[in-house]
Amino acid sequence: PPPCPPLPPPPGGCPEVCPYCAQSARYKSGVDAERLMEKCDIIKRAEAARESGSTRFCMGAAWRGVREGTQRFEQVLDIIRDVSELGMEVCVTLGELGPSEAGKLKDAGVTAYNHNIDTSPEHYPNIVTTHTFQDRLNTIRHAQDAGMSICCGGILGLGETTKDRLKMLEVISGFNPQPESVPINSLMPMPGTPLAEKQGVDVFELVRIIALARLSVPKAKVRLSAGRTQLSEEAQALCFFAGANSIFYGDKLLTAKNPAIEKDLALINRLGMKPQEPNRNLEAPDSDESRPAEPQLL
Repeated sequence: PPPCPPLPPPPGGCPEVCPYCAQSARYKSGVDAERLMEKCDIIKRAEAARESGSTRFCMGAAWRGVREGTQRFEQVLDIIRDVSELGMEVCVTLGELGPSEAGKLKDAGVTAYNHNIDTSPEHYPNIVTTHTFQDRLNTIRHAQDAGMSICCGGILGLGETTKDRLKMLEVISGFNPQPESVPINSLMPMPGTPLAEKQGVDVFELVRIIALARLSVPKAKVRLSAGRTQLSEEAQALCFFAGANSIFYGDKLLTAKNPAIEKDLALINRLGMKPQEPNRNLEAPDSDESRPAEPQLL
């Protein structure tokens, strides 16, 4: 599977109310607000990720400060230009976007935009109150219209029903074009957040949703995402055999721990899987011609 290392965003200062997220300024999660990382530090991490075999480098910012005409937005564009010159695909997650901002990100070198819908439209108001489900859809459309591919999935364990999970996949599969990447996250309860006491997702429920994601978005990379530290190697193998063919790779996944790179590589080798070569042409791989005909498990 193609590994994708996410660079953690500046945490602790986000004004949104997402009860699963330790980065919200509304909660006492122990995560302090930080400034945007220096470009030289980001480039070093990107180079290290490339040397480790990563095919895509993901960067994020946990605030609404990425707006056209601001110094922050210009800083982000400058960072993206330099990272894109390293030969990896560039993915960013910067929250809500307008059409003009999306176009500038694409021109700077972004190949993929991550914007999860989290859950079903019906359950979303029970989870988030500072923006709407339609806001999420609008950003996805702006990113697609600008020529970026979409990385869009959801989170299991937010108190949703089975019907909510199916509806989430129905919405994701209905995008035109369909997402190039579908992350399936399991809730990792974070201290200080409203969902801190939630129980983890049953591994067989996770496997079922991964299988359904593979069927509903057949040409996408189904990414086994947050929650892998809670899974045994056998459980992760089940997820791969059910249809997951990508992982987020690196020491941390936003503010949560992620399996060590060495452990991931050892498991991939034991299962007889091979990492995918990076997409060197830096084009958004959204067409049928650029996607694998079948999930790349071997």
